[in-house]
Amino acid sequence: MSVHLFGIRHHGPGCARSLAQALQALAPDCILIEGPPEADELIAFAADPAIKPPVALLVYVPAAPQRAVFYPFAEFSPEWQAMRYATANGVPVRFCDLPQAHRLAEPDVADVVPAEAEAEQEDEREATQAASATDTDELHEDPLHWLANAAGFSDTDTWWEHLVEQRADSLDLFAAIAEMMTTVRSEIAAPPKLQEQQREAWMRNAIRLAEKQGHQRIAVVCGAYHVPALASMPSAKSDNDLLKGLPKVKLAATWTPWSYGRLAFRSGYGAGVSAPGWYHHMWNHPAQASLYWLTDVAILLRKHDLDASSASIIEAVRLADTLAAMRERPRPGLGELQEAVRAVFCYDNDAPLRLIHDALLVNERLGEVPDSVPTLPLPQDVQAQQKRLRLPPKADHSQLELDLRQPAHLEKSVLLHRLALLGVAWGRYEHVNGKSGTFHEWWRLAWEPEFAIRLIEANVWGGTVQAAATGKAVSLANEATTLPELTALIEQVLLADLPQAVDLLMQRIQEVGALTPDVGFMLAALPPLAGVLRYGSVRATDTSAIGQVVDGLVTRACIALPYGVLGMADEPAQGLVKQVIAADRAIRLIQEDTLLQAWFDALDQVAGNEQSHPLIGGRCARILSEQGHWDQERTARALAQRCSHASAPLASGNWLEGFLQGSAALLLHNDSLWTLVNAWINSLDAESFVELLPLLRRTFGAFEAPERRQLSERAGSAGGTLSIATAGGKLDEARARLVLPVLGMILGGSAATLTTEGAHGA
Repeated sequence: MSVHLFGIRHHGPGCARSLAQALQALAPDCILIEGPPEADELIAFAADPAIKPPVALLVYVPAAPQRAVFYPFAEFSPEWQAMRYATANGVPVRFCDLPQAHRLAEPDVADVVPAEAEAEQEDEREATQAASATDTDELHEDPLHWLANAAGFSDTDTWWEHLVEQRADSLDLFAAIAEMMTTVRSEIAAPPKLQEQQREAWMRNAIRLAEKQGHQRIAVVCGAYHVPALASMPSAKSDNDLLKGLPKVKLAATWTPWSYGRLAFRSGYGAGVSAPGWYHHMWNHPAQASLYWLTDVAILLRKHDLDASSASIIEAVRLADTLAAMRERPRPGLGELQEAVRAVFCYDNDAPLRLIHDALLVNERLGEVPDSVPTLPLPQDVQAQQKRLRLPPKADHSQLELDLRQPAHLEKSVLLHRLALLGVAWGRYEHVNGKSGTFHEWWRLAWEPEFAIRLIEANVWGGTVQAAATGKAVSLANEATTLPELTALIEQVLLADLPQAVDLLMQRIQEVGALTPDVGFMLAALPPLAGVLRYGSVRATDTSAIGQVVDGLVTRACIALPYGVLGMADEPAQGLVKQVIAADRAIRLIQEDTLLQAWFDALDQVAGNEQSHPLIGGRCARILSEQGHWDQERTARALAQRCSHASAPLASGNWLEGFLQGSAALLLHNDSLWTLVNAWINSLDAESFVELLPLLRRTFGAFEAPERRQLSERAGSAGGTLSIATAGGKLDEARARLVLPVLGMILGGSAATLTTEGAHGA
């Protein structure tokens, strides 16, 4: 009876290759793998050709799915190769780590949101970094880094890669790793924490159980850090004492797709590697990994219209080989390859290197899991719809353009909207500049492994996407307390084609709307509803009930608006004016003459009442003027009244901000308005001008750069007089220059080029 310990790095191609050879030579009759015992029954799926790494074991609490951990595996993960060997040869195999049933039940890990780093592999990146200690001495704090420096390497990763991962075949590798880690743990590193001691106690008990069952050749695959603790067996009683009284919770487990991007350090994964894309080549093409990887570099650069010839590939291979030889290394590593790429392909330019890093060093390869893997009904329905609609999940970002007039495209849109309602943001809706219309949608797709958790959480609402989205929408409707919440939800519900939730939402909108006295809430509720009415014809949705709700909301808003803006403070007025602008667009989008007339009448009352907040009054006047409800004479009269000496300068400035906000077209193309505004600004005394300067700056600074330039040119042309002359009518140029910085502040700096003659003409 013998126990063979194989200390590995969790995602190392060299370790994986050496382990596969060692298992062939040993022919064990039992294999124990560091991993969650709750997933023992899932190991058999490693033999299924339909499962394609990278994949991950997902272990979660069914009653609270957000409490979960992932165990990722790539094809070059030693544990994956151990599972494949065991299933192919009929060897009994099971996981031997401390069960997550105990770890997820502990109070300090309650409500853990699964991230890229999973709990079982956070033992300080075994085999590349030993346990940290409180001693600040580098040797004690990071002994493997010290060993790497002693071997002539600047970092632990490069040292480990050359020491272990680039070895093509080495049955002596694991003995060397065991010897090294024994020295590190016994003489250098700090003692392990309590949870690490409990994990190792459970692993030793798993070995004892395998021996008791009569197995003669037991192979144990674990992180290199644990090898010394498993090599020397303390008494079973001491281990059982460590494990006594651990809390426990019921768990479930399944396989889920993973991505290379989530195997990388940069994702936050504690046991990650720096370049999973490079390790993929090291596993699949061990003798020619450099050539294959550099060929991929050239292909990638050509796709982006960058020079990359076959001769460049040959030159880069030779340069990488030369660098490795100069450094007395058997073959080029990632460092040599990156230096060769920089010199040959990138001409010392960092921009292509960033492209290469994302696409080839990290890579966004996404694994696949067969339908036969046990899971909940909702994730199964999502997978079925993805296949039916030919929307395979991918980790990298991709663009999807949909024409909603095509039934298949409409179904894709509905699926994406339903998933978004469930919190699975697989697709993010995008607005494309220069492209508009109700028949098209543009999406940016990227599948995240964490979506598996969200689908499990959402399964409580229903076993299909439609049922779950309907249940979630009904729950949100019952919880909502304001009109904007409900109207935003009705837009989501109709885009997701959930007719069973519409009736309840309409009822809730009627109830909340009848009890809402806040005109801002009424106005904020209109844009989503207008969007719903716009999409109704495209999506074949019955929007008659929504039209009735809109009629009622617009009527109540038109009645409440003239009274709601009386005596309003400045801060709420800033928020309400945005709601007025959005509501105006929405009401005009509805294209209902009766509603539009009621809206213009309400705006007319606000604009004509001096007790209305001037900011909102100015915006109402602007809308009425732009839509032809006021002619130029009526607009000029209102401007003259609001900017007269009878009005306080601050009130006039607020009115002007509301009137001009967003566009300078009125000033540029209406001479009478220009003359009135120009005369009002020129008439301000020094104290009032300084007080209004921030407000004027905010108003004029919001204009587009071409508009500001035209305003400055108009200000510099003849057509007005500004009293900057001295006695005798001669221009005081020094005094005139003082005006230019002020004009620059008002017009966004575009007046800086004005001359004193231009200032005199202004």
